[in-house]
Amino acid sequence: MLFSPRTSRLLMSAALALLPAAALAAPKVGEPAPAFTGVDAHGKTVTLSGLAGKTVVLEWMNDGCPYVVKWYRSGEMQKLQRDATTKGAVWLTVASSAPGEQGHVDGETALRQTADRNASPTHFVLDPKGTIGRAYGAQVTPHMYVIAPDGKLAYMGGIDSIASTDPADIPKAEPLARLAINEVLDGKPVTKPVTRAYGCSVKYAN
Repeated sequence: MLFSPRTSRLLMSAALALLPAAALAAPKVGEPAPAFTGVDAHGKTVTLSGLAGKTVVLEWMNDGCPYVVKWYRSGEMQKLQRDATTKGAVWLTVASSAPGEQGHVDGETALRQTADRNASPTHFVLDPKGTIGRAYGAQVTPHMYVIAPDGKLAYMGGIDSIASTDPADIPKAEPLARLAINEVLDGKPVTKPVTRAYGCSVKYAN
């Protein structure tokens, strides 16, 4: 799905304009990440406590969002997933769209989409009530978070520094999430622990 520069600018403005109104109480970097229990697309229960000692990456997903499409159509999200998990991280793709809203998926659909994209998250977590999303203050798709092995939140914010739907901008941007993931995996402090996320608003249930 490709958009003209004018359409991309309009979409970006509309999405980013929603951030202040849609702001949720977010956790704080350096403090324990919010505990959660969720169910993945296979029906398996996933808990943060069960991932203790691991670097955990959370990626908020909406398959109809052009900002998400940019990252998956280009193959860059899949590459980031594989690079992170190969180094020992646990990758959680989270769908917090409510039933009837854009981006809502059931387990079967989530598994099919993952296979069609050749994606490789550790778990695709279904969050139709928005419980996990609200706990983390996830506002947009993709909104990225990194939890360090000690259970503390190490990064939250954008996937990169250029808010656009054009895949050509990916190599031009500062790879914020990738840098944070690698720093946490290397046991280093995150240089930029909080950045501005961009994308489509998360379609929470009212």
